[in-house]
Amino acid sequence: MLNYLWAGMILVGIIFGAFNGRMQDITNAALDSSKEAVTLCITMIGVMAFWTGIMEIASRAGIIRMASDKMRPLLKFLFPSLPAEHKANEHISTNFIANFLGLGWAATPAGLKAMEELEKLEEDRRKGKAAGPARKKGIAGNEMCTFLILNISSLQLIPMNVIAYRSQYGSVNPAGIIGAGIVATMVSTGAAVVFCKVMDRGRRA
Repeated sequence: MLNYLWAGMILVGIIFGAFNGRMQDITNAALDSSKEAVTLCITMIGVMAFWTGIMEIASRAGIIRMASDKMRPLLKFLFPSLPAEHKANEHISTNFIANFLGLGWAATPAGLKAMEELEKLEEDRRKGKAAGPARKKGIAGNEMCTFLILNISSLQLIPMNVIAYRSQYGSVNPAGIIGAGIVATMVSTGAAVVFCKVMDRGRRA
């Protein structure tokens, strides 16, 4: 659907420019935008490689596991049916930490691994090998839904990716977005937590 939307917008823009004699401007804009896109990609690849490397070092040094232990009360509150020693806990913690730092790209691999572990947990529940409410095959469990919603709301203390974008495009104060970002993501994450708890209570009722 999005492909059709973008294609339609581009087509409408080209037709509008052609009828108004602005085809030269459209051509120049296309070439300039292509150059900017490549430059931005190179910049963001550097940022992504740096922070992904930092996260990998932290993981191998045991910092992530230590942070996971410290976050256990929070994880227990958010995922009450998730076993304390389950592998998904560490991946969820890694994902949350990366999101706290605004590193969406670094959070993605941990998020995928967390979903894989949560899916295995659902399989074990269906087979009677793990405690907790089981869902029918093909239906996401409570933990999977909660994790997805919280991951989308994404509380960010340092929106590193946005800062990099602002710096790339010549912002006078690239880090000036931090305050607004914290407030906005706190509201979205708070709404996500309330929604998950209300829905979880409704499913248990």
